[in-house]
This record gives sequence, C-alpha cells and structure tokens, in this order.
Amino acid sequence: MWVELFSVFLFCYKKVTESSLILVTFADSKGLNACFYFVNLSNSPLNILLAIESSCDETSAAVCRDGEILSNIVSSQLQHSEYGGVVPELASRLHQQQIVAVVQAALKEAAVSQKELDAIAFTRGPGLLGALLVGTCFAKAYALGLDIPLIDVNHMQAHVLANFLSEEKPSFPFLCLTVSGGHTQLVHVRDYLDMEVIGQTIDDAAGEAFDKGAKIMGLGYPGGPVVDRLAKEGDPTAFAFPTPHVDRYAFSFSGLKTSLLYLLKRGLKKDPEFIEKHKADICASYQYQIVTILLEKMRLAAKDLGVEHLAIAGGVSANSELRRRFKELCLAKGWKAHIPAFAYCTDNAAMIAIAAHHKLQAGQFASLTATPFTRVGKE
Repeated sequence: MWVELFSVFLFCYKKVTESSLILVTFADSKGLNACFYFVNLSNSPLNILLAIESSCDETSAAVCRDGEILSNIVSSQLQHSEYGGVVPELASRLHQQQIVAVVQAALKEAAVSQKELDAIAFTRGPGLLGALLVGTCFAKAYALGLDIPLIDVNHMQAHVLANFLSEEKPSFPFLCLTVSGGHTQLVHVRDYLDMEVIGQTIDDAAGEAFDKGAKIMGLGYPGGPVVDRLAKEGDPTAFAFPTPHVDRYAFSFSGLKTSLLYLLKRGLKKDPEFIEKHKADICASYQYQIVTILLEKMRLAAKDLGVEHLAIAGGVSANSELRRRFKELCLAKGWKAHIPAFAYCTDNAAMIAIAAHHKLQAGQFASLTATPFTRVGKE
C-alpha cells in the first residue's frame, strides 16, 4: 500500500526511546528533503525538556519539568564590551566554547540525567545567524543522539511567555510590550501560541536607542544599564527630546538618537566638559522620552483592544523607570501589570523552555531540517 501511494518515497519508522512517540521519516530516492512527524500514541505525557538559547551574546541552558523551571544557567559574553558592541563572529566562537559546559551545568543543577530528557528545545530566531547556528546544530545533534524530539522556539514569543514564569500570571487576552536591543513590539496575546504583532519599530529598537545613546556619550557597552543608573541622579526635564509622528502603534527611535547627537555637538562646541557636567541630566531626559514613547503607544493599544492585563518583556523591561512608570500607568487605568523577574528579562533559556513546554503540549515539533532565521517575519 505504501509503495503504491509513495512510489518516490522510502518509508521507515522507529520507536523513540522512553517516550510515547513514533518518528516517521519520508525521503526521496536520493535521501533529500526528509520530513519528520512525531505522533503521540498514548496518554503518557512528555515531562522533561532541555532548552538552549544562543541568539546573541548569552549562552544559556535550562531544564523544565511540566512547566516548572528546574535550572537556568546563563553565561554572558563580557568580551564584547571592549569593542563597544556585539561582534557576531566572536559571539559564535564563544558560544562554541561555552555551550557544552553550560548544558552540563543546567543538567547538574536540575539533578536530571540525559536519559530522562523527553525533548530538546532551541532558539531558532531571530538573532545573529552564526550564534543561532551553534545552538541549532547542538540541539539537533543532542536530540538525534538521544533519539528524542526537537522543538524550535521563536525568541520574541519566548520573551512574551517569560511572564508565565512569575507566580502571578497574565490572563488571556493581554497586551505585551516587548522591548529589547533589536526589537520593539506591541503584541496582542490571545493564547500561549496565538500572538499577533500589532505594532513595531519602523527603524531602531528602544534597546538600541539606549545603547547607541550611551556610546555617543562615551558611557561604554552595554549602555542601557549605565543610562538607567545615571538617570536616577538627573533631572528628566532638563533637556527636551522630540516625539516621533508615526502610525498609531508604530515606534521610531532614530530621530531621538539624532536629536541627542545634535544636543551633544552644540553643548561641546560651547563647553568641552558639557557631557561630563550634564551627563546625569542628559541620561534622565533621554531615558524619560524613550519610556514616554513606549508607554503612550501601549496605552493607546490597551484602550483600543479593551484588555485588562498588560505585560512588558525583553531586556529593556529591566529598566527601572520603565518598570516604575508601567506600574503607575496600570494602577491609574485599573489594569493588571505583569513584569518578569530580572533574571527572565534579558536573554535566557528559561523563557525558551516555557515556550517549548507549551509547544510540546500542543504537539508542535521541529524537523531536523529546520534552519535558523535572523529577522522577524523571515521564519
């Protein structure tokens, strides 16, 4: 029967060790374009998974059992600071050096052996291609070696689902502002795996505005935390920065960076010590405007959607002013505010694990032919 229906395919199947799945493989006569289907054959749930994150400059691994994080190991690549930003080739090499030790540490902390793993999850994108390839290839080899399923995770969706790692979880539907070094998005979240991006930046991300602004001022890298720290000592009304006029839910930060550059040029022309004398006020004013832009767009979207639960996520959600003013906004409007713990704001494998947990429950698995993608919408 199979020969008659699939004359150009070779059919084989094998029982996946210690799981309730069958792996079915179809390949053409040359062994190309293989497709893998995982079919649940019993009510025995898959419980334990290992998640790997390597999208940028953090090598991370986490172990999750039934949605509970047992371990979350993060190795940050501090070497990039001397270059003023992430060097993609260096990031890839450092991931290669660190990934084995990080995975071993995650398994050890979770007190879980390789044989107990039921699935391997990995960040497929968006991110730096070389960095993603390290995690992707490692996850594929690990899953193939252990004969267990593979789960691919969208990095931005994982940031949103990091809110479910908190004790108090959002209720569906909710609105999430996802802000990081590379992305700024407003996401309408209807369910764990049902999300719609309703607004995003048309040029630079909020995190990039922080880092580039800090670089212009000579504050080092990463600049976001430095700006946040200095802003606490400054006057947010000392300097005025423009508000971009873009579509209702869209963001734009390139003009803000240019405005900062011109402010510094004018100031330095009059006084070579301008930045040093006013850096706290500059940081406070610059940060205030970035946060104002973010929260105003979120306010508009929340009002239009009629949601009662709001959340923030991504690396910039660790910013103290954003967290404080977000809580104040929600309190004033009668909305419920959700913010991930600091450990789950920046890139980490725990958020990949919780996203993979829900994909696992939905029976959504990846093929060994899955390839990384670098940009949103390119998957």
